[in-house]
Amino acid sequence: MCGFVGLVFPAACHCDDPPGNARGTPRQLSREQLFVLISAASINLGSMMCYSILGPFFPKEAKKKGVSNTVTGMIFGCYALFDLLASLVFGKYLVQIGAKFMFVAGMFVSGGVTILFGVLDQVPEGPIFIAMCFLVRVADAVSFAAAITASFSILVKAFPNNVATVLGSLEIFSGLGLVLGPPLGGFLYQSFGYEVPFIFLGCIVLLMVPLNVYILPNYDSDPGEHSFWKLITLPKVALIAFVINSLSSCFGFLDPTLSLFVLEKFNLPAGYVGLVFLGLALSYAISSPLFGLLSDKIPHLRKWFLVWGNIITAGCYMLLGPIPVLHIKSQLWLLVLILVLNGISAGMSIIPTIPEILSCAYENGFEEGLSTLGLVSGLFSAMWSVGAFIGPTLGGFLYEKIGFEWAAAVQGLWALTSGLTMGLFYLWEHSRRRRSKLQNILGTEEERTALLPDEI
Repeated sequence: MCGFVGLVFPAACHCDDPPGNARGTPRQLSREQLFVLISAASINLGSMMCYSILGPFFPKEAKKKGVSNTVTGMIFGCYALFDLLASLVFGKYLVQIGAKFMFVAGMFVSGGVTILFGVLDQVPEGPIFIAMCFLVRVADAVSFAAAITASFSILVKAFPNNVATVLGSLEIFSGLGLVLGPPLGGFLYQSFGYEVPFIFLGCIVLLMVPLNVYILPNYDSDPGEHSFWKLITLPKVALIAFVINSLSSCFGFLDPTLSLFVLEKFNLPAGYVGLVFLGLALSYAISSPLFGLLSDKIPHLRKWFLVWGNIITAGCYMLLGPIPVLHIKSQLWLLVLILVLNGISAGMSIIPTIPEILSCAYENGFEEGLSTLGLVSGLFSAMWSVGAFIGPTLGGFLYEKIGFEWAAAVQGLWALTSGLTMGLFYLWEHSRRRRSKLQNILGTEEERTALLPDEI
């Protein structure tokens, strides 16, 4: 056990030292930390599987019900809009509600509404079907926001010295959920019809609820004095929020568009369409722990991970179609390769964001406690949701108007803009700190010169 812990969480494994607490340097994972990891892994895996199963077959099923691509994109996108609103509320009142109750209740509701989504094919087509899709999707978004906001806060509370490493390692389970969701959903859809994928995954999530009720620890804290507004108005935090927006928008863009593009371009059956998503999810899951470990071991690399991850992501979206001006023929192997590179660049960009926001918050006077962690995790979820709303909504619209190739290129411009903006800010910040350090050195020298005659 200690060998595995030392590999994944080096700061938590010093086998010759006595055990320490979470704030110190413990030699191995405590029972409480292990339970936190299991709980977080369960919500990452379950929620991502439920989220990702829609991609391969729901756009096709929605078309049978007379739903346009634009409205399908809005159904995908409304999830993110209400996730945004709920994340802000839950992040603000995390301490008052209780992190454990918020986590367990969110997981329970998410499992229930996933099952409800499986019976929507019985609803009459037209406005009633569309309204029910929106209603169930909104309920799922609110429950997911509760569970994830609580999960992030509990994780950072349990592992304050290894935030990026822990979050990166747990992205294995998010990636696994994204990997398993589309092919499993596509297979169950082809074999048993529309209802079975949702009922199956909803029941899995519900079965996780009693486990988490039993093992998840309680964390108590006092409400903090700071607000979301004070956090988001910090220039560095605002720019990182823009980066989070762009990355989530890129992911969300693929939900209503990629499956339709693959079906039309390469004539693949729904079950195989899910396998195309595999390249993105698997590469993201594998690369995230590495970038998390590097972010904790070498903190100054975080800023360059953020910058270059966005720039590489932008290049991936230019080549996803590819953009017609490049005169590159669209091929399935090239599409999968680009998705693999996109998964790696996404891991490079996403993992450092929470440690960077936390360090900036602490530097600007935010207290170290569950209240601040709730604000930061709520902010991350909210900003991710902004992009996840815009990505599918704009993606569905652009797909209808200008086609997948140009729509993907437009999406890539957002990532390019955020990456370059973040890079310019870091260069400005480095220059400012350098000038400040130089001024301090000159001031010290002047004081020493002024005092020297008196000492003589």
